[in-house]
Amino acid sequence: MQEEEETHSGFLIRNLLRGLVFFFVIIVAFYFLEEFIQENFKSHIGEIRANPGILYGIYTLSEIIFGIIPPELFMMIWILDDIEVAGFVINLSILTVISYGAGVLGYYIGRNFSKTPFYQNRIREKYLKQYENKLKKFGGYLVFVGAVTPVPFSAMCMLAGSVNMNFKNFLLICISRVLRFAVYGWMVWSFPNWFHA
Repeated sequence: MQEEEETHSGFLIRNLLRGLVFFFVIIVAFYFLEEFIQENFKSHIGEIRANPGILYGIYTLSEIIFGIIPPELFMMIWILDDIEVAGFVINLSILTVISYGAGVLGYYIGRNFSKTPFYQNRIREKYLKQYENKLKKFGGYLVFVGAVTPVPFSAMCMLAGSVNMNFKNFLLICISRVLRFAVYGWMVWSFPNWFHA
């Protein structure tokens, strides 16, 4: 009953707060583990910097499979090796484009394969069914919430495609994903100063 009465703003705020708490936990854990990571994985960090395609590939798979690895972790990898701000912004932009593209791919999967047994039995039943009532209530707003909060973005995009949401409107809503990455990217870049102010 309480879930049915939830407002648009209440749904957004609840998920934003959940995302900020989760982000804060990641930041604190990263801060305390950074020295350990630097001491034990310095060579691996160098390899990643030399061949970022592997990292981008893992990130792409994660974003397509409902964001199983938080994007903030990929942002943090780049600041482990004293990267300059220009390099960080370039990599952040690449992560943003990949995430946006994964959302568009999710839309097409939902639109073209939502009637198939595999989609119905494997994807819808296991991952999407819990959000279907929210899609009926919130519509495109659910995609917006998925773009700016920890609600799985790609899953929301698949749902949007499965109900044939207007594609132009969908693309416009998904631009909010850029805002999320810009804000979180700034926070990741700034967080070392939080502890040394």
